[in-house]
Formats: sequence, structure tokens, C-alpha cells
Amino acid sequence: MIDFTLIGAVLAGVVLLITLILRFKIQAFIALLLASILVGILSGMEPMMIIKTIQEGMGNTLGFVAVVVGLGAIFGAILEQSGGAEALAAFLLNKFGEKNSSWALMLTGFIVAIPVFFDVAFIILVPMIYALQRKTGKSLLLYGIPLLAGLAITHSFIPPTPGPIAVADILMADLGWVILFGFLVGIPTAIFCGPLFGKYIAKRIQIEAPKLKQNNKISKKVPPVSSIIAIIAIPIVLIVMNTLLNSPLIGDDTVSKSVLDWIGMVGHPFSALLIANLIAWYLLGIRKGFTKTQLLDISTKSLAPAGVIILITGAGGVFKQILVNTGTGTMLANYFADQGISLLVFGFLAAVVVRVLQGSATVAMITAAGLTAPLLLSNTSEPEKALLVIAIASGASIMSHVNDSGFWLVGKYLGLTEKQTFRSWTLMTTILAITGFVSAFTISLFL
Repeated sequence: MIDFTLIGAVLAGVVLLITLILRFKIQAFIALLLASILVGILSGMEPMMIIKTIQEGMGNTLGFVAVVVGLGAIFGAILEQSGGAEALAAFLLNKFGEKNSSWALMLTGFIVAIPVFFDVAFIILVPMIYALQRKTGKSLLLYGIPLLAGLAITHSFIPPTPGPIAVADILMADLGWVILFGFLVGIPTAIFCGPLFGKYIAKRIQIEAPKLKQNNKISKKVPPVSSIIAIIAIPIVLIVMNTLLNSPLIGDDTVSKSVLDWIGMVGHPFSALLIANLIAWYLLGIRKGFTKTQLLDISTKSLAPAGVIILITGAGGVFKQILVNTGTGTMLANYFADQGISLLVFGFLAAVVVRVLQGSATVAMITAAGLTAPLLLSNTSEPEKALLVIAIASGASIMSHVNDSGFWLVGKYLGLTEKQTFRSWTLMTTILAITGFVSAFTISLFL
């Protein structure tokens, strides 16, 4: 039975959230808290229960997200400042050759965006595509779109990037499964909306590289590419190994409990990222001539953008908890179950609506996860939860346009008009979202 009072409360909360962000330019952290309070009031919650729910939702979410996002930010900053991102891009371009450079750039973006924030990684790597354009005379989009596709997909699909971390935590999904499905869905999606779409759109829009001052950011002591790849792989391998060894794929009698416990500790995202940070601190920092004071400064500055993401994620946890404590989640879960509506479809569409209306992919992911989490059934498997994370991430990536900072960032650095940005970047993000969702939904049919 549908309680339209509760439905109306949720809709009012979402409308308030979007209005505060778009019309009044209120920070998303405050907007999410205000929207949560409004839902609680309209749902008939007692005033002090609303306050307790805020504390509960914030505490439950930040206990995990704050540690992982913080460690991930420091890890990425050390990789960035050491020149590791540029070195990896140059290595792949050299190995693939000029003819296959768009594939090399897609792969570079895919790998680099695992530890480095999307916008930072793009700005670091954009000189590579400028140089290629000047050398070949072909459209800058032939190289820019594959790079952006790789960056955007990893940024949305594969932990320890903040978006999927936040969604996985709100949905209580295992990060190992999210990483596995993120790669499984992300690689074909990157190929389709990267090199293939890049080749298509480059024939229709000719863009020249802008004049650029010489980039001296890369370190004179470039770290070995093998070290960079190994360091990036360490946390991913440890997390996935822990997931696989503790999954039904491995029998209970195959590995002793004490061994599993230790693997569980080492393969936990906290430990895995701590290990990666320490190795990066030494190999990419101390061994490459950075002083301890410089590394401390790099680490401290990296936490500023991470702090914003952490607080917004915590507020998303509050929104979810309000839906749980008001009973809205249980009511909607029963309704969707009766109607046979897939949670994957609901999560995807919820993220699409919020993304298109207010622009931020992170806010769209967190809001959609908050709406979807209370609908999960107790018997929902870990693979199903992981695919739901990917579906929500896909929806939150769709149709980047004028209310998204990424739209202007891409347009500025590639020298595109607004119309050209719509025809290239906006269309690419839409293809990315649809392909990602269709892939996740197809995999779900076999579970």
C-alpha cells in the first residue's frame, strides 16, 4: 500500500535539494541536510528523532568513507606531484605508436583516474593530446575524447575514486565486487565511447590545439613506469583478493580461518590504501628527491578537496537514514517488488534525474544511492549490490551540460564552443551512461 504522504515528503525533499543547489547556489552538503530535515518533518518524525537520525546517518557513513577517500586523495597527490601520471602516458603512447595513440590515451585515462581526481588528471595529461594534435594535424577530439572517456569511466565505476566508494558504502556493497564489475563494465564502455566515438566525432569537428606555455611540472627524476603501475595495482589487487577468498567461489575448507582473517585485514580498503600510501611515499617521494616536509605539504593540501566529498557523502548517508527511519524505504521496496520493477532501473533513473537537473555527478550518485538503499532486500547478494552501484554511477554520468563544471573544464581546455562541447563531451557522457547501464543490466540477467 502506497502512503502518498511519505511519497510527497520525499519528492518535496528532492525538489528542495535541487532548488537550493541550482537557484540559491547553496553548498550540496548543507542542501542535503536541509532536504533530509524537510523529509523528516513532512513524514511526521518527532523533532529530536530527526536530529538523532542525522547523527546516525552521518556517523555510519563517515566511519568508512572518510578513511578511504582521505587515503585515496593523499595517494593520488603523491602520484601526481612525482610526475608519475605523465610518465605513464608517455610510456603508453610510445608502446602503442602514433597510429594507435587514441587507444593509449584511453588506457592512460583509465589507469590514472584510479588514484587521481578526474579534473586533476585531465589537466595533467592534456599537454599530451596537444602535442599529438600539433604533430598529426588531426582533430584534437581524436585524442581528447578517448582520454576523457578513460578518465570519466574509472572516476565513476572503480574504487577508490570517491563516487563509487560513497555509493558502495551507502548500499553496503563489497568493494571487491564493485571493482570487478567496474572493470568488466568499464573496459568495453571505454572502448565504445572513447576511441570509437572519438574517431567518429573527430571527422565532423576539426579542433586545433591552443598555444600552450611549456609544461615543466614533470619531475626530472621520472619514476619507472613499472613502479607506477605496481603501486596503483597494489590496493586493487589486495581488495579483490580479499573479496574472492571470502566469497562462495572459494570453499570454506580451502583456506584456514586464521589465514582468512589476516587476508581480510590486509585486503581491507583501509589497510590496502595505507600500504599503497607508504610505498608511494617512499618510492615516488623520498627516492625521487622529495623532502619529508614537501611530502607532508603535498599530503595536507590533497585533503582539502577530499574533505568536501567526505562531508557531502555523509549528508547523503543522512538522507538515506531519514528514508529508512520514516519507513519510506520499506514501503517503496514492497511496492516495487509487487510491480516487478528492477532496482537497477530505479537506481539508474533516479541518478539520471538528479544529474541532469543539478549537474554534479557526485551529488547525483549519493542522492540516488540514498533513495535506493532502503529498497534493498535482506537477501540481496553482493554481486547484485555491486551492479546496482555501477547502474547508479552510470546514471550519474549522463548528459554533462552547462550546470556541470566538467562541461566548462573540457570546453576550455579543448578550445570548444558550447555547441561543439554538447556535440562531443555531452554526447560522449550520454553514450557512456547508457552503455554502462546496459552492460550492468545484461550481467545481472545471469546472476
